[in-house]
Amino acid sequence: MRAGESRPLGRTDVRVTRLGLGLASLGGLFVPVSDADAARTVDRAWDVGVRLFDTAPVYGYGRSERRAGAALGGRPRDQYTLCTKVGRLIVPDGGDTQPIWADPPPGVGPRLDYSYAGVMRSVEESLARLGLDRIDVLHVHDPDEDFPVAVSEAYRALAELRARGTIGAVSIGVNHAPVAARYLREVADPGPDCVMLAGRYNLLDQSGLDEVLPLCASKGVAVMVAGVYQSGLLADPRPGAPHGYATVPGELAGRVAAWHSVCRDFGVPPTAAAVRFPFGHPVVTSVVVGARTPDEVDDTARMLAHPVPTEFWTSARSAGLLPAGVPAPTG
Repeated sequence: MRAGESRPLGRTDVRVTRLGLGLASLGGLFVPVSDADAARTVDRAWDVGVRLFDTAPVYGYGRSERRAGAALGGRPRDQYTLCTKVGRLIVPDGGDTQPIWADPPPGVGPRLDYSYAGVMRSVEESLARLGLDRIDVLHVHDPDEDFPVAVSEAYRALAELRARGTIGAVSIGVNHAPVAARYLREVADPGPDCVMLAGRYNLLDQSGLDEVLPLCASKGVAVMVAGVYQSGLLADPRPGAPHGYATVPGELAGRVAAWHSVCRDFGVPPTAAAVRFPFGHPVVTSVVVGARTPDEVDDTARMLAHPVPTEFWTSARSAGLLPAGVPAPTG
C-alpha cells in the first residue's frame, strides 16, 4: 500500500490519501520543533505522496496551524486535504492549558467553546492562521468535553459551513469510541461525514469495533484512524520509554510481546503491522500518523508499503491476538 494512494472520503467529494500526517508534533508536542524542521517534515511528507494533513488550534496554541499554512501555502490548493478542529478557542490567558506543549506561545491558551458563535469564531481564526479560504475536513474536537453543546450548536455551525462550501466535510475527533457512537446516534440528520478515531482501533485496542465502526458503515460515514502505534508502545515497549507508561501493565506488556513474537516469525516490523491493520475494515479510509522529522515520515511511509502476508494475520488470530470478528487486511 502506498502513502499517496487516494480515495473518496465516504459520501463526500473530498479525497484523502491512505497516509495522513498529524501535525500535533509540529506544534511542539512534548519537545520543541523549529519552524525550519516543521517545514522540512511537511515537505518530506509531500515528497512521499502524503496529501492529507491534520492540525488543530490547540496544537501548540495556534503554532501548528500557522506552520501548516506556511508549509502548504505554495502548494496547489486542489492537490491536498487540510483538516482542522473546533471546540477550543486560543485566547489571552486561556485557562484550559495543557503541559504537553513545549515552549508554547506566551500569554495565550485554549478555552473550551462548542457554542455556535464560538465555532464560527474558531473557523475564522483558523483560516487566518492557515492563510486559506476553506477547510476540507473540520472535526468537532473532543465533543465529550461539553457533549450537549457539541452535538447541537457545534454541529449546527458545521452543517451551515458545509452547505456554504467553507468546509468540505463535517467530522468529529475523539479518543473514546462510545463518545463517537453516541454522537452519531444523537446528532441531527444528515450528521457527520467522517470520524477521526484515536487510539481505539489498533493492534492493542479494537474497542472501535464494538459500536462505532459498524455504525459508521451503516451510515456511510468514513473513518480516519489515529494512534495506531499506541503512543509508541508497539515500537518501544520498555518501561519509561516515551509512550506514557511509567510501568507497562503486565497483561498489556504480554500482548505487546506476543505481537513482537508473531512479527519476528514473519519478518514484519511491528510498526508495519500497526499501520496496516486498520485497513482491514472497509470504512477506514486513512491512517493519520504524527511526525516531527523527515526521517520519521520516511519510516512511516516505508512501514505502510512493507509487505504483510495474509498468513501473518492468520497466525495472529490463532495466537489469540485478533478476536473473532475483527477483520484483518488481505495480502
